[in-house]
This record gives sequence, structure tokens and C-alpha cells, in this order.
Amino acid sequence: MTSTRKAYFVGGGIGSLAGAAFLIRDGGMAGNQISIFDAASVMGGSLDGCGDAVKGYSMRGGRMLTTDNYECTWNLFKSIPSLTLPGKSVFEETTEFNEKHHSNAMARLVDSRRAKVPVKSMGFSIHDRVELLKLASADEEALGNSRITDHLSPEFFETEFWYMWVTTFAFQPWHSAVEFRRYLHRFLMEFVRIETLAGVKRTVLNQYDSLVVPLQRWLEAQGVHMISNCLVTDLEFKNDGDNIEVLGLRYLLKGQTETLQLEDGDLTFLQNGSMTDASSLGSMTAAPAKLKKTQSGSWSLWEKIAEGRPMLGNPKAFNSCVAQSDWASFTVTLKDSAFFDQMHNFSGNEAGTGGLVTFKDSNWLMSIVLAHQPHFANQTPDVFVFWGYGLFPDRIGNFIPKAMADCTGEEILQELCGHLRFDFDTVLTANCIPCRMPYITSMFMPRAQGDRPLPVPPGTKNFAFISQFVEIPLDTVFTVEFSVRAAQMAVYELLGITAPIPPVTPHDKSLHTQFEALIKAL
Repeated sequence: MTSTRKAYFVGGGIGSLAGAAFLIRDGGMAGNQISIFDAASVMGGSLDGCGDAVKGYSMRGGRMLTTDNYECTWNLFKSIPSLTLPGKSVFEETTEFNEKHHSNAMARLVDSRRAKVPVKSMGFSIHDRVELLKLASADEEALGNSRITDHLSPEFFETEFWYMWVTTFAFQPWHSAVEFRRYLHRFLMEFVRIETLAGVKRTVLNQYDSLVVPLQRWLEAQGVHMISNCLVTDLEFKNDGDNIEVLGLRYLLKGQTETLQLEDGDLTFLQNGSMTDASSLGSMTAAPAKLKKTQSGSWSLWEKIAEGRPMLGNPKAFNSCVAQSDWASFTVTLKDSAFFDQMHNFSGNEAGTGGLVTFKDSNWLMSIVLAHQPHFANQTPDVFVFWGYGLFPDRIGNFIPKAMADCTGEEILQELCGHLRFDFDTVLTANCIPCRMPYITSMFMPRAQGDRPLPVPPGTKNFAFISQFVEIPLDTVFTVEFSVRAAQMAVYELLGITAPIPPVTPHDKSLHTQFEALIKAL
């Protein structure tokens, strides 16, 4: 590697930030030779979190973390200093926090009577067990682009297991059977503790403040250039048959179209596609706007460069049906503890110990989670924040005669209080900010071989993908780990780094024996 070699990241999500860190830590590249472009005003991509007590806090979502998996993620964050504990890493900070705050959900499922559903039994019939074992044991090639419903009977989707599994991981019955199978393998450990969420680990604050901010601060200290409000609109490729070489980037910055020409040896990393593209926020009095794919940049760029280049994947497999990939979330800011107190009395869990509370008979399939407080770095002790989401935003509510996607923040709170049988006075101080995300589970859409490109496509000289839409054997999308692993794979391959990448932990070895024992027990 020469001292003049540069690297450019298109997209400022956790994958690009991790990729820059791997270039520096493991590739020996100087930080001032690395640039990250993002169309948003802040870095972090889907791991966002912002606001204050006056305007209200908002975060589109939060990914589940475990310490039994996430091998590349924790390997990275062992290298990133904590911002609050001098001399310790983000990994150590997170581990110490979780040693003090254990998950033990006592109200994982709540029914229409406001009764806590017994979840010690997963509700499987013998037929369910046989079908689940058959799907878990199937070959991915044989499953192809089939859906979960192609392999499991209708009764399976009424089991307690399904309600807990899908609200933990956000699957829908029509999603990819291959991806569902991968989750069964990757998160085998969660089978025996899904009812309490004991395996779930949390960051000290929301994942933007706890993961993105310290990583970004470390990168900036190394000299990495962060260019925000910059939309990359095209990549210029060298026309050389099946070989892939990027010659330049075209981007829009401050209303001006600019072109950046790459020099020999320079590298480009692209975050292709985005699960939060075209997302929009509402307010207490307004529903989120319904934005289109054309109003976002990530899908458009991937579609443009993939045209005529099958080795760069097939974005249309993931972004062609919003009705099958969208759901809605909401973030609630409270000026008193009334709601938190009532939830503690009802659930038996203090905030930060219960995980998701899912209203299984909710038409929206609504869930909420009360994290340990404070949940934001600038949150004062007299402010309380919680988050929730609904998997069926197109359905009419049980208490509000509107689809969730068309509801204001106030209407979402009315629906929530209806399920809990709480007086609306409990949330009189609330500011609820709803969020519409049309592509949030697009990575779960059924796919054929080749629809997801490899992190470094065949014939590539200086280009790689980092995203939730690349192909990584054994690993599962919709996780921080997937983005970080993709980044490490891309960086190592383009730089020729021979050090081993942490492997996917083989919790599923002796598959037949373990699955049979677990499923019989459940």
C-alpha cells in the first residue's frame, strides 16, 4: 500500500464507519486518506437517535444485540474507547452495563383481556415441530426464493413462539424461508430463553449515542473526513467487460454537482440499498408523509450501477413491494414518570429489564419497550423515553378506526392506552413522534441466488459493497453484526489482509440432535 492511496465510502452507516476503522486498525491506512460521504446531516445511517425534551426524542429503531453472537462487532468495539469510562473500551462499557441490568421479561405477550400470556410453552403441536425441524434442516439451494408460509402450516403462525420470535426479529409470514432458516441456526441459543429475552444485551444509551458516536469520534481523531449532506448520484466505471473498476464518483453537494476522479490504487465502498430510505417522521398532530423510492438516493444509485451488471446484484428483488417490507415505529417522550410507573406495576419489570411487551391481539401487532433511563446522552432525570412499533401498519386499529400508517402521535398513544387499559391522563405530558419506514424489512424479501452481490464482486479491482444487501454465508441480516462483518470482509479482501475474520459461532453444530431436543422440549 502506498501512502497516497485513498478510500471513499458512499453512505455513512455503521458499515462504512466500521470499514474505515478496519482500514486504519488492520490495514495501516492513514485516517486522513479516508472519506465518508452521506446524504444525511449526521452519520450513523439506520442507527439514529436524536432530539431533546422540548422537541421530543426520535429513533427509527434499535437492533438486538447478544454476546453469544456479534463476533465482528465486539471485536471492533474492543478497539474503540468508551466516552464515559476512561481507560475502557465500548465493549467493556457495554459488558459492565449488562452485568448490572439483566433481561427477564415478565410480560412478553399480552392478550386482548390485558392478561399476560403464559409463554413457558411455545405452543407447538407435533405437526409444528416436524415442519420446523424440516425447514431448519433444509438446504438453502432447495429452499430457493420460497416464503416461510410455503413450509409452515397456518396453525404455526398462531403459536406463542411465532409471536415472540417475529416481534423480536421483525419477520413476516411472507418473508424469505432462507433467511428465517438462517435465524433459526444463528440464534439457536434464543430458543430456550425467547420468553424472557435473557439473551438480549443492551447498550448503555440508544445505539447512536453508544455505538455510532464513540466510533465516529475515534475516526475523526484519526483524521477521517466526514462529508455530510452529500448525495452520491453515480459511479463511473471503466468499460472492460466483466472487470469492475471505479474511476470516479459524481455527487451533489451544496446544490452543486461535483465529480471526484479516483487515482490508481484508490478504493470505493458502497452501501447499496437502505432499509430506512424514504422514511419519514410525523408528530402529535400529523402522520408521517408517504415518501416514494425516488425520493431517496441509496436504491436509485444501486439500481443505476447494477443495470447490465448482474454481478452487482438485483435491487428490485428487495424494493419492489412496499406492502411486504414496511412497518411503523414511534418514540415517546414524557415529562413525568406516570406511564413508566404504571408499566412497572403491570409488567413487574423496571424499565430496562423487560424487553418487548407485545400485544398479540393488536391489529397492528404493536410492541413497546421501556429501556433503562436515561436513553439519550442529553436526557435529564425528569424526562422518560420509550419506543414501540407495529408490524401491520396498513391495518385498522382496535381502538382507533385508522391504519397505523395514517395515525398521528396522539392517535397511536390512544391505541396503546386502549390495549393497556390506561387512562389517557397517563400520557398527558407525552410527545409521540411516529415514523414510517417503507423498506425496513426489505432485506427479508424472498431472493434468488445472485440477487445479493458478494461484498467484493468477481472481477473487482477497487470496489466493494457494505450493506444489509450482500451475501454472507451463515450470517443474518437486520443486525449490526451483518454490516460490520460485511465491512471487515470487504476491507480484508481488497487490501489482501490474511488475518482471520472472527467466524460465525457454530451454535447449531449437531443440528439434528440439538434442534430435535429443543423443539421437543418446547
